[in-house]
This record gives sequence, structure tokens and C-alpha cells, in this order.
Amino acid sequence: MTRQRCLTAFDVYNRAMTGPKVDENEWDFKIIPTKTTQYAKEYGVKVPKDTIICDADMADRIFQAGKVLLLDIGYHVIDNHRTIKCTEDELTDGLKRAPRELILGCNRDRAVMRPRKIGGANYDIRPVIETGPTGAPVSEQWFIQVMTSFAQEGVSDTIVNGVISTVQGWEVIPGSVFEVKAVKMEQQYIKLACSNAGRPGMAI
Repeated sequence: MTRQRCLTAFDVYNRAMTGPKVDENEWDFKIIPTKTTQYAKEYGVKVPKDTIICDADMADRIFQAGKVLLLDIGYHVIDNHRTIKCTEDELTDGLKRAPRELILGCNRDRAVMRPRKIGGANYDIRPVIETGPTGAPVSEQWFIQVMTSFAQEGVSDTIVNGVISTVQGWEVIPGSVFEVKAVKMEQQYIKLACSNAGRPGMAI
């Protein structure tokens, strides 16, 4: 039996351009709440507040409910208000092809992200710890110092950077040339901050 061609980036792009139109408000306030409630009920998903899920049966039901939800409604593309749909075979194929580990950074500063199984079978695997302002605005004056303070923390494996608020004193306007300049400055400053902290190979 000939195996079907796997889903490519071009396939996903074409579906994003031609998929069904769905308004963002309808997606956020009608489709998502209605469908998640429906499948949570169908699969008996009940998670008490302030509880970490560690029961294999409940974790499996959450996964199955999420899978059916995805196959039903697909993904929403905010830019053009369309949805991307995939088949169960495409989803299963994608999961099979997914990497079993992710290497972040390089040399002695690299971190390896691996899945941890339900039930404690491999809880000895240390989780990757990402630190940083995570998209919050940071002043241009203190950007390098703030990033360095995160990079020098021993528990930090990777940096999730903040957003520089100005470029040479100019406001960063989305979609403008200043936004491009700001992104380039952020990358340069973060790499400098990691080097200042003695961790030049740290992932950002």
C-alpha cells in the first residue's frame, strides 16, 4: 500500500488562504466555548481547581477530547479570518513525525526538552525552565541589564525576551521600519546579555 504524501507547509498555507471564513469574535466567544464544553462533557473531562493532572485515564480523555475538537473546528487564522482543517490521518501522521526531543541553544549552554510521561515513569527528566519578561515592554536604557539578570540565573535554561519600547528614543510603531529595527536590536542585545552572563550559547 502506497503511503499518502504528508501534509506540507504549502498545503497548510493554501488551506489558510481558502478555508471557511469565521469572524474572530464568533470563534472566541461562540465556537470555542460551545465546542470545548461539548467535548469535555462527552469525554467526561472534569479537573478540580488547583489540581495538577497526574491521572493517566483523565490525561488520555483530555487528549482524545482535544483531538476531536481540533478535527471538528480546525485552526483559526486571525490575519484573514479563515480556518485550517486537517484530517485524522494527517494529524496522526504529524504526531508520528514530531521530534522526540528538542535541543535549545548550543555547546555547554544547550538545554534538551523531552516529554515527561504521566504517572511518574520518567519524572527524573528535568523540565526546561524558560525565564524572561516574555513580551513585556522593557526600556531601551535598561534592556541589556534586564536580560543579563535573567541569563545569569542558574535555574534559567532559555530566555524569553521582552520587547524593547523605543529605538534610539523613537517610539516603536507596529508595521513600521522602527519595528524591524527594534527586532534586530533585541536579538543583538539579548545575545550580548547572554555573553555578559557567561552563557553565549543560551537559547533565546
